[in-house]
Parts: sequence; C-alpha cells; structure tokens
Amino acid sequence: MIRVLSPGLLTTVQDLGRPGLGALGVPPGGAADAHALRLGNLLLGNDEGAAALEVTLAGPTLRFEEGALVAFAGAPFAATLDGTAVDAWSTVEVPAGGRLVVGRALSGARGYLCVRGGVDVPRLLGSRSTDVATAFGGFGGRAVATGDLLAVGGAPGAPRGRRVDAAAARWNGPRRLLRVTPGPQEAWFAPEARVRFLSSPFRVSASSSRTGVRLEGEPLPAPNRSLVTEGVAAGAVQVPAGGLPIVLLVEHPSTGGYPKIANVISADLSALAQLRPGDEVRFAPVSFDEARRLLLEREARLADAGVFLP
Repeated sequence: MIRVLSPGLLTTVQDLGRPGLGALGVPPGGAADAHALRLGNLLLGNDEGAAALEVTLAGPTLRFEEGALVAFAGAPFAATLDGTAVDAWSTVEVPAGGRLVVGRALSGARGYLCVRGGVDVPRLLGSRSTDVATAFGGFGGRAVATGDLLAVGGAPGAPRGRRVDAAAARWNGPRRLLRVTPGPQEAWFAPEARVRFLSSPFRVSASSSRTGVRLEGEPLPAPNRSLVTEGVAAGAVQVPAGGLPIVLLVEHPSTGGYPKIANVISADLSALAQLRPGDEVRFAPVSFDEARRLLLEREARLADAGVFLP
C-alpha cells in the first residue's frame, strides 16, 4: 500500500486509457506520455499498460507501507527516498516505511511513478485511468489527495533490467520541434496561414491541460467557412476563429468543429505531452510515409531488449 502524504500539483492514476470508445463519447485518456509509461513498466517487468501515477510539474510525497520496487519514467523530477536522491529511468527498492518525495520537474511536464505490480484501482470501461475532465475512473474519479491509500497489484514477471539506456531516455524526452502531417482541412487555410504556421514560433499557454495544449503567438488567419463537427484524434491541430492553435491531447472530445491545419505525428505525441507552460514550440512538415517510418522505428526501439541495462 502507498499512502499519500501530500498530492503535488496534479497526480492521477493512469494506464493506457480507453481507446476505441469514441463512438460512445468516451475520450481515450490514459497517460499523456504513453511511451514513458510503457518504458517504465517494462523495466519493472510489468505489463506495459499497468497503471502508474502520472505526476504533473510538481510531485507528491508518498509513504510506502510495504516494500516495493519502483521506477520513475518520463520528465526528470527532483526526487528523494528517505533523503537520498533518486535517479530517473532506474529501478529503486523502497523499504517498508520509505518516504518518497517528488519535487518539481527539472524539465518537461509529466513523470510516471511506476511500481512493480501496478497501482491497483478498479477498472472502469476496461481501464484504471483517471479522466480528469469528466471525473471518472482512476481513484474515485479524481486526482489523489492527502490521506489516500493506494493498493499495489501482485508481482508480475522479473524486471528486465535496472535502468533504461540513456540514449533511449533522451530520445523519449521533450522536443521543441514537433513534426506534423497535413490536417484534413489544410486546404481551407490561405497560403499565408500555412506558411506562418510552419515558420513562426508559438508559446505554450498556462491554460493548457490534458484536453489540449493551447498555444499563444501571432494568430493564424482562420478559414471563413464552417465545419460540420467530425471525429478528432490526439495530435490534431485545431484553429478556432481567434487563430491561436489548440493541439489536442489524450482527454480530447470525440468530435470537434474547428478546422484542423495539421496533425502531430504519433511518434511525437510523447514530446507534445511534455510541453510545459512557457515553452516555445515550432512545427515541421513530414510526409505520411515518413511519419509511419518514425513510428515503426520508435516501436522497434521499445521492443529492443538492449534498451534495458543491468
């Protein structure tokens, strides 16, 4: 069992979400940086989709009532176990009574505290993930709070190693240049808008959330035509009438009525999730074939046993 002594800014239980339920109006949700979650779980010998704690910008203080094996993946946070610094991307043995303090993110936005056996909360619609926007799933449909007691599942297979290869961890880290393919309404935008989108920097707004990353900067000229609402996906770059893009994240609605100028490629969705307020970001175009190649390359890297080191 893990007791929450203080919750941090936003700490939620997340796994790989609820894909495939968009027709029912259920967002996919799950870990915003799914790749980090998968790596952390695989390092511990968990199923890659085991539930973990997603920590946003400033983390919790936890006491482990029983001994556990944990790993912190994703953005690096200042963390200590009983006063000793904890390295990211490495397994850490926590003794019974151990006190883990997760401070502020050193870079990026989201880290994942994975525990061998996974965080054990009830499944809802096939997932243990917390949907923050609609308040269901996870631990009572909310972020964890002081005094909460989290159960840990039974130990699965043996850990795959003691740490993740540093190159793999860096490769999974924040990216300030997000690669995009054309959006379904790209042709609706004037040439000036398309050029400005790919040549101008934007800054991440403090109003960003797990629903979407809102961008600030010079507005794009929005199309002067209406769009019948249609299905949307994570990474879609919507441009509302005000001209400031919104890049959808994992808790995006099932449908949207804003034209989409581009879509962040699947291989860069983790980097999108690691953007924090104030970060500057630019976009670069790639072909659909290149986007597919980059995704397959990422998946091959994840499947490589050499990523996990003794």
